[in-house]
Amino acid sequence: MKIIIAAMSRNRVIGKDNSIPWIIPEDLKYFKKVTSNSSIVMGRRTFESIGKSLPDRENIVLTKQAELHFKDIIIAPSLQDAFELATNKRIFIIGGASVYKEALPLVNKMYLTFIDHYFEGDTFFPYFDKNKWDMSIKKEVKKDAKHQYAYMFSVFTRKKVIRCKNQLKERTADKLNTGNGIELFV
Repeated sequence: MKIIIAAMSRNRVIGKDNSIPWIIPEDLKYFKKVTSNSSIVMGRRTFESIGKSLPDRENIVLTKQAELHFKDIIIAPSLQDAFELATNKRIFIIGGASVYKEALPLVNKMYLTFIDHYFEGDTFFPYFDKNKWDMSIKKEVKKDAKHQYAYMFSVFTRKKVIRCKNQLKERTADKLNTGNGIELFV
């Protein structure tokens, strides 16, 4: 399964000057918990901003510079090559903006943290049609003495469109509502 994971501000900022413009320890813990024991795919600049391979994950870095070699890193020239090189069933795309944009039509799930604050930035999460996704909220955190920003962990699952008697119907997971009171499990 191909999955995007990202954190973004109200104005879709995901980075500034090749770093994240906020520090939210719970988000970093959430990222680690969700992505551990999986493959992670990132662009070269994202890797350089992290500065090392992330433990307990298969790290794949996208770059056209085949001569680059990093410890505990697999180099892939394209996103499709990264998917083919990944040895885990769960493949997380962790940035940056151009990698997210390329991966967006290919993923079925997104773990998105929304930070309720406007940040200055130079890197933005791409726009996507929210009508094509079902969203569930995993956790909301309010701004308080312990939390500098309010934020929300959410999961988006792509709606699947299938043909049913020449009519398009949307389905989520394995349940299909045909619109006539009958639910099919496909």
